Amino acid sequence: MRVIITGGNGYIASLTKKLNPQIEWVSIDRNELDLSNPEAVKEYFENAEFDAVFHTGAMAQTADCENYPELTHRINVESTIEIAKVCAKRNARLVFISTEQVFNGKTEAGPFTEESEPVCVTAYGNHKIECEKYIYANMNNYIVLRFSWMMGLSYPGVRTSPNIIDNVMKAMFYQKPTKFTVNEIRGMTYAKHLAENFAKILELPAGTYHFSNVNKNNTYESAKIVARKLGYSEELIDKYILPNTERYADRFRDYRLDNSKIESCGISLGTFEEDVEECLRDFGYIR
Repeated sequence: MRVIITGGNGYIASLTKKLNPQIEWVSIDRNELDLSNPEAVKEYFENAEFDAVFHTGAMAQTADCENYPELTHRINVESTIEIAKVCAKRNARLVFISTEQVFNGKTEAGPFTEESEPVCVTAYGNHKIECEKYIYANMNNYIVLRFSWMMGLSYPGVRTSPNIIDNVMKAMFYQKPTKFTVNEIRGMTYAKHLAENFAKILELPAGTYHFSNVNKNNTYESAKIVARKLGYSEELIDKYILPNTERYADRFRDYRLDNSKIESCGISLGTFEEDVEECLRDFGYIR
């Protein structure tokens, strides 16, 4: 199978390519295709040969989306729609990455199912909602994957994105007191599970799926769990892992995603604690 993967140098894309060598990948990054130019995106995909598209390319930084609304809308929404149009015309499968952030305006507690109505208070989350709505209305052959916060560590040639394991390691290794949010709770999923299961994901029935492990801890508590699994004492953990009680003090954020649907399809995602332990074992930090 020939799969175009956008955002080809990103962590998720790089890891997925690394663990799926049986797929014929066509990897494109910002140097090869400018997602801020929807017309160029349209032309590229109309002239490309592919069986599926794994669309990971996006401008995901919340601040950038708020500060540069026109630019990030072109990247995140308009170019996605052009890709979706070509896929729909050819009946090629589109695997689109969405986010837990589509629920960041919810006032009730999670976890949220795929049928829960998205409510979002940020431009980035609303970009993803706009893309989802277009896909639902105009495509039949698609997978929308709503990610939790994905975590992991770097491989040779595969650089990780910022995540809780990396952030805790920097705090503890460099003895740098770091604040972690108390007023939010979210899934934090080992990215390797996405890469390992990508072939199965390509074959899922069309629809939306929540890709997240189970986590019952707020982000501050989760950070302390990572530090404990690294073997640090409670005294050192309390010295360098600090609670941020100000962020989201106006309203507790619960971003958790119910993963029952994807688990019913044979893709098991486990718990946050299991994922942290597996990641640290994979990279030799624990035995």
